[in-house]
Amino acid sequence: MDRASGIPGPRRRRIATWSAATALALSVAGLAAAPASAADVNNVRNAGFESGLGNWTCTAGSGTTVSSPVHSGSAALKATPAGQDNAQCTQSVAVKPNSTYTLSAWVQGGYSYLGVTGTGTTDVSTWTPDSSSWKQLSTTFTTGAATSSVTVYTHGWYGQAAYYADDVSVYGPDGGGGGDPAPTVPAAPGGLSVSGTTSSSVSLSWSAVPGATGYNVYRDGTKVTAVTGTSATVTGLSASTSYSFQVTATNSAGESAKSAAVSGTTAATGGGGGGGGTLPKHAVTGYWQNFNNGAKVQKLSDVPAAYDIIAVAFADAAGTPGAVSFNLDSAGLGGYTVDQFKADIKAKQAAGKKVVVSIGGQNGTVSINDATSAANFANSVYSLMQTYGFDGVDIDLENGLNATYMTQALRSLSSKAGSSLIITMAPQTIDMQSTSNSYFQTALNIKDILTVVNMQYYNSGSMLGCDGKVYSQGSVDFLTALACIQLQGGLSPSQVGLGVPASTSGAGSGYVSPTVVNNALDCLAQGTGCGSFKPARTYPDLRGAMTWSTNWDASSGNAWSSAVGAHVHSMP
Repeated sequence: MDRASGIPGPRRRRIATWSAATALALSVAGLAAAPASAADVNNVRNAGFESGLGNWTCTAGSGTTVSSPVHSGSAALKATPAGQDNAQCTQSVAVKPNSTYTLSAWVQGGYSYLGVTGTGTTDVSTWTPDSSSWKQLSTTFTTGAATSSVTVYTHGWYGQAAYYADDVSVYGPDGGGGGDPAPTVPAAPGGLSVSGTTSSSVSLSWSAVPGATGYNVYRDGTKVTAVTGTSATVTGLSASTSYSFQVTATNSAGESAKSAAVSGTTAATGGGGGGGGTLPKHAVTGYWQNFNNGAKVQKLSDVPAAYDIIAVAFADAAGTPGAVSFNLDSAGLGGYTVDQFKADIKAKQAAGKKVVVSIGGQNGTVSINDATSAANFANSVYSLMQTYGFDGVDIDLENGLNATYMTQALRSLSSKAGSSLIITMAPQTIDMQSTSNSYFQTALNIKDILTVVNMQYYNSGSMLGCDGKVYSQGSVDFLTALACIQLQGGLSPSQVGLGVPASTSGAGSGYVSPTVVNNALDCLAQGTGCGSFKPARTYPDLRGAMTWSTNWDASSGNAWSSAVGAHVHSMP
């Protein structure tokens, strides 16, 4: 969301310039790697960069090795894009013809890509946006009948921050070119703890294990889930019940011993259930601006009744890592006092509305990347809820987030606020292209306490739909085919909303008329009003729509909320 004006900042402009060819590469993101067989080897040489850049070639002198951060061992690659160079580092890897291989690497930092060319069949790649902690990229490829070597590459993105890479692997049949020693079975994870509970779930977190590519979670001795990160939420539990949990670490060499056990007891009642309280089945969300950027200045009492959830934009980063604060811009809002603001929140709530505080926006720099900052975030948001009467929180962090610790923070907040907590999210389109993206992971991690995800279908450029085709913003197809990714990726229909600008002034690009929004809602919920894309099934419980902002809507005579609001509330 834009604070200063309706014109997107540098981050938005970058995304809008991506080509359809680049977008097509996204279709392989998030592919699950096939398990390696006992006879497989890692055919990559100097996979952990322990020998500097030996066996690797980086463009324009962009690569070097560093001792921190590292995923394992004592070194990792650091490659820095500059100008028209995307900091690509490559290695020629010997392989066998007609064979299947698993390509993986651990990355951190700026936008990071991993891929392979020269396979003789289909070249593949995968990627991730900015990541503040180590994250594994993985995909598979098959060699052609005459293929004896392939080129493995990593690269970043133009003008973006340096990326780090470590523990690159091409597991499969021995290509005869030599490689690093086969991995050993990892050690048992340490630091297992309960990070949150509801009446039907227990959330866990633990410390990363060097050399591990995944983790298995056990409940009372029985494996219940497998994850690649260092956190998991075990759902489907009974209320007021104690369970014992253990975790193991895995890689291609095998599975570690189980960790020390921890006990977690579910809550008696409440603590989650998807949030929402008295929200209607179909709801409209609007962002209210706590600043003057040329849109009509409003008090909360001015926001039309068509809005069921009002997101107050924005809370700001405080001096303590992870903590946030809120300061009403009384001067910019024409003398609107804190007491009036609090009274207006209560009045909206008395009318059946929800008012949440939004964290982030285009310029927001709140960072939650460890247990301490996660606790600070939860404590500070809960304090704002108590001070102002907010019903919950909206996550609109447009500079990346850490799924592990944001999950921890929101579960901690849920344990404080209880089952009435409202949690909304407003990711950019790029953040919801794959379940491997941190935003999508976070949404799925907190699915049992999440109210709605209102993805921003604007300032985006072309993106992939769930059918693998590229769609341009500003159409019914763009809204429906991208919403389909979330619906097929694991979110409940009641947790999916369509986020659009209220007017052409509300965003740099991507405005669509209320008629287009209503057609997209009908297409997803009832199968009518579709464009060329029609979902395989309908989602009658679809939550509704969101707009940036109530102020820009007011500047246009509330045309958006009058049309879309009435349509949403009339949906069966």
